[in-house]
Amino acid sequence: MNIVSVSRVCMLAALLSAGVCEADWPRFRGPNGTGIATDSSETPVKWSPSENLRWKVELPGPGASSPIIVGERVFVTCYSGYGTSRNDVGKIEDLKRHLVCVDRAKGEILWTKTIPATLPEDPYNGMGIPAHGYASHTPVSDGERVYAFFGKSGVVCFDLEGEQLWTKGVGTGSDPKRWGSSSSPIIHDDLVIVTASAESGAIVGLNKSTGAEVWRQTADGLIDVWGTPIIAKIDQERSDLVIGVPYEFWGLNPKTGKLRWYSEAIDTDSYNSSIVEADGVIYGIEGRGGGSAAVKAGGKGDVSETNTIWAGRDTARFATPLVYNGKIYYFANGVVNCINATDGEAIFKGRLPTTANNAQQGNPPAPRGAGDQGSSRGFGGFGGFGGRGGRGGFGSMDYSSPVAADGKIYYVKSDGTTYVINASDEFELLATNQLSDSGETFSGTPAISDGQIVIRSNRSLYCIGAK
Repeated sequence: MNIVSVSRVCMLAALLSAGVCEADWPRFRGPNGTGIATDSSETPVKWSPSENLRWKVELPGPGASSPIIVGERVFVTCYSGYGTSRNDVGKIEDLKRHLVCVDRAKGEILWTKTIPATLPEDPYNGMGIPAHGYASHTPVSDGERVYAFFGKSGVVCFDLEGEQLWTKGVGTGSDPKRWGSSSSPIIHDDLVIVTASAESGAIVGLNKSTGAEVWRQTADGLIDVWGTPIIAKIDQERSDLVIGVPYEFWGLNPKTGKLRWYSEAIDTDSYNSSIVEADGVIYGIEGRGGGSAAVKAGGKGDVSETNTIWAGRDTARFATPLVYNGKIYYFANGVVNCINATDGEAIFKGRLPTTANNAQQGNPPAPRGAGDQGSSRGFGGFGGFGGRGGRGGFGSMDYSSPVAADGKIYYVKSDGTTYVINASDEFELLATNQLSDSGETFSGTPAISDGQIVIRSNRSLYCIGAK
C-alpha cells in the first residue's frame, strides 16, 4: 500500500470512527509511547537538504517538544518573546506559547494558535530552562482534538481546525530548582492525563471533552519526574497507568489516579526519561549512576520481589530506550547499546561516528531534568528518601529518543545528525544524515507515519520521505 492509499484509508477511518488512524503518531514517541511506527510503509535510509527532503517549514520559535502526526496534519509546539536567545533574553512578560498545525502533504502552516504565559514563570537562567526552554511538552491527539500542555499556562484543547474548545490550569508551582517541566499529556478513554510534577506535584485526569478535572493524585515522589507515562493493558478488564519515578515504577488506576502497585526499580533521585511497555513488561533506563530494570506490570501493592524480572547497570541520560523485536536499544555518550529484553544481557555496542557538526557544536552540560493498595515511598506524602542521592554528573543535551520503523532505528543528536541503524543482533550503521549545518538545535524525537519522518529543530520543521 503506498503513501496516498494509506492516507486515504486513514481519512476514511477518521470519518467512520472519529479516532486516530493506525498509521498516526498521536503522542510523544507514537502509539502508547513505544517509539515504533505501526504501519508497514518503507522509510528512507538517506537524506540531505537536496535528497529525500519533502519540505521544510520555519517555526515561530524554538522548542524541545516533539511533533505528532494526525492524518494529513502535523502538530508541534514552540515559544517566542522571551528566552529564545542567550544573547538577548528579552522580557518575561512577552513570553508566549504556540501550537502550530502544518499540512503534511504541502508543507504549509494551516494555522497557529498563541497562548500568553501565566506569570510568574520560571526565569531564563541557571542550568534548566536555558537548556530546553518553555515548550518541552509534546501535544497529544485523539483524532478529533489536539491537546497541548504549557506548564503553568495549563492545558489547552483545540479542534483540528484550530478552534479553542477549553483551557484548564493544573498548577502554577515550580520544582525546587526552577528547571521547568517536560512531561507530555496522554489520552486514555475519555481522559487527558497530565503529569504536572513541577506545577503541583500531581498527576491529573481531565475530561477530554470539557476540561473538567475528574481526579488529581498528589505524590511527593513526583518531584524530579520529567518523563511521560504509558498505559499497560493487564487483562481484558484492566489497564494501568504506569510511570517511572525516582527509585520506583508506579502502576495507577487510570480512572481514579489511585495507586495499584509499585516496585523498586532504578537507583536514581530523578527520572528524566520515560518508561516503555512491551508484552506486559515495563522497561526503564536512567542516568546519573541509575541503571536499568524490567518489571512485570500489574499486581497489588509492593510487587518488587514478585514482578522484578531483571535489573542492570545500563545508563542513559535523557533518551527513552527503544524496545523492538525483543531487544532494547539505547543511546548514551556517542554509543548505541543493544541488550536482550528477556534478561538484560548485552548483545552489542557500537561507537557512532563523529561528524563535522558534532565537533563544532560539542555537547554542553544540561540539567537532569493515596492508592487502591497501600503507598510507596514518596506517594501521597508518605515516607520519602531523606538524604539519599544519585551519583554521577550532568550528561549531554541530547534529548531526542530513538524510534523505529521498517526494520530500522533512527536517532537524532542535538546537532541534527541522524543515525540510521539496522535493527539486528549486530551493529550495522546504514547511514549518517544531516539536515542542516546552520547551527540549529534538534531536541525533539522524530514522528513517523506513512513512510515519512518528521523532525523538528529550534527553527524549523522538516519532513523526510522518498519523493
